[in-house]
Amino acid sequence: MPRLHSRRSFLRASVATAATGAALSWLPATIRQALAIEANSVTGTIKDVQHVVILMLENRSFDHYFGTLKGVRGFGDRFPIPLASGQPVWYQSDGVREITPFRLDMAHMNALKAHSTAHSFADTQAAWNQGSYGFWPKFKVDGDTGQISGHNMGYYTREEIPFQFALAEAFTLCDNYFCSVLSGTEPNRIVFWSGANFDPAQRRKGRNATPETSEPNNLRCTITGTWPTPGYRYRSNGFDWPTVPQVLQKAGVSWRIYQDPNDNWDGSMNGCLAFNAFRNAEPGSAIYENGMSKWSMDDLASHVQNDTLPQVCWILPSQQQSEHPSGSSPVSGADFTHRVLAALVANPQVWSSTVLFITYDENDGFFDHVPPPAVPSLNPDDSLAGAATLDLTGMYFHAGADTHRYLDPVDTASGTLRPYGMGPRVPMYVVSPWSKGGWVSSQVFDHTSVAQFLERRFDLLVPAISPWHRAVSGDLSDAFDFAAPNDPTLPGLPDTRQYASIEAQQLTLLPATAPATLASFVQDPGTRPSRATPYVLEVNASTSNDGKVTLQFVNSGRQGAVFHVYDMRHLERIPRRYTVEAGKVLDDSAWQAASADGSYDLIVFSTNGFVRTFKGSVATALVLKLAYDTAGGAIRLQVSNSSPEPVNVTITANAYRDDGPWTLSIAPRGQAANTWRLDQSGNWYDFTVQAAGFERRFAGRMENGQGSISDPAMGA
Repeated sequence: MPRLHSRRSFLRASVATAATGAALSWLPATIRQALAIEANSVTGTIKDVQHVVILMLENRSFDHYFGTLKGVRGFGDRFPIPLASGQPVWYQSDGVREITPFRLDMAHMNALKAHSTAHSFADTQAAWNQGSYGFWPKFKVDGDTGQISGHNMGYYTREEIPFQFALAEAFTLCDNYFCSVLSGTEPNRIVFWSGANFDPAQRRKGRNATPETSEPNNLRCTITGTWPTPGYRYRSNGFDWPTVPQVLQKAGVSWRIYQDPNDNWDGSMNGCLAFNAFRNAEPGSAIYENGMSKWSMDDLASHVQNDTLPQVCWILPSQQQSEHPSGSSPVSGADFTHRVLAALVANPQVWSSTVLFITYDENDGFFDHVPPPAVPSLNPDDSLAGAATLDLTGMYFHAGADTHRYLDPVDTASGTLRPYGMGPRVPMYVVSPWSKGGWVSSQVFDHTSVAQFLERRFDLLVPAISPWHRAVSGDLSDAFDFAAPNDPTLPGLPDTRQYASIEAQQLTLLPATAPATLASFVQDPGTRPSRATPYVLEVNASTSNDGKVTLQFVNSGRQGAVFHVYDMRHLERIPRRYTVEAGKVLDDSAWQAASADGSYDLIVFSTNGFVRTFKGSVATALVLKLAYDTAGGAIRLQVSNSSPEPVNVTITANAYRDDGPWTLSIAPRGQAANTWRLDQSGNWYDFTVQAAGFERRFAGRMENGQGSISDPAMGA
């Protein structure tokens, strides 16, 4: 530790006008040079990673931090989901008035020490509303006062959180990483450390989760007492399925949890405390020594310097530096993150083969606009609002006789059987010599993804991860470039050591509350380099004489995907969700067109800006097919006409190009097609096809296995 202290002593600079939020945007050459160390590329694969370091912070949503950051799916999202009110998802209600996202401006309010908000299973289910959203501020009340304040709709900008922005712009940021459970800290940390929140043995038997076999709210990790003497006391029974550390131990992979067992938010930050193997560990055992004992930041620094860092380690911050709202802040959390990074890069040999994952356990109550992938909800009549190509048995939570403890009484959108997750998006920074350059990775990930990364690197199997999570959540390997790491030149990271004075100044300002009028919210325009995603998706529509509309969900990619379908004529209904595994097709004829005129209006959302709209009359005899020509860098649209009359269709580009429109004349019983190159738009496309009583829209990005750019039209 003396070496690290000397480095930190050197990191001295004044923070001019700290009270106004100014912060230095430099870091000394020693750390910049260390960050620029080339990856130790021996094989050019994931096997070059020798150390995986995992830091989980507390309670921040993606929009709350990065809604304004260019090149990620933030406030410039061109396709926000619709609410039952007819407004886009930004217009959330507190039950009386609408509140849009607004800036938590540290110059005018206590932004950085804003209170925590409600984040239990009940209020999250109610706010999510089975995918309908609409009343986020109503249910996400101020955690300190219990009152509606609307500050859960607040977001930060670069001025409030310069360190977090700099980290995202120096390395890789995942903008489709979701927490795993629609609840709080312990439910999500249990997934993070084991791969599941509910007993996988019960799931395999087809039994849904219950309060006895799962963790819907904070319970099993919360302790009283001190460690090791007299020891912890627990509030409920422990679980017995194997944790990730146990899987590593069995495989001979070294691991450790760096923590202070008596400053871990009463146990909540250590998800392993929910498991009997940790509770009952004996002194001298690997679990006791590596997972229950005190290992400090000094120890971490020493192990890095001496090249004795375990192959896998988790780092738990103190309560005060956890980044949790109320008890901590973004600036104190940034300082802790900086200390971790400084310790790791102090030994270039170690850093050259290390991956650092930094994420957050859950979103607190802070708003995020992207609907999380989830298994289908149940309609009020207990029918399934959607379908899947794999068995969903056991993927739901049932409170049983304790329903009143787990569901808000006004939350009647569905019955008592509820999807467990995923939950809202949270930030995930992928920090390593293989992930430099300000990339965005838009593949779907969740807290099982880190465990899946460990599986892939160390040839393991974490048995608790469900087949559904394996189908839809990636293993994070695509967030890296192992074959040819990025240019090592990096911007400096802001100084973080003045967090205490900044926090003190913030406490002198008025509490953070939503403005009385609707706030404006914008995202910085521009693109960033974007990792390839594994998705090749399509949705086709057909109609029948009895007024049925059938959607066919096609997944030709190498990762499963969830499609969300909103009926624009019945937005009061639960949106339907479809999980389609890689290489599979799923059909559903769930929509009955309006009887009077045979009209329908459906919109389908999936990953990374994939959108399809289907609008018109069932009497129209047109069928469209979109095909990707990845080798030629183009898309091809074919229109078929099954009627005995000729039909003209008009095709309009909604973004990315300034030519067109195009007209296709289709003979009776005939076909016509057109092709558009996408090389000038980074493979992004957005077209609308129209004819009498007929409209289709196709938007998204054609994947070719290569990195590209983020949506050029987003945030403009």
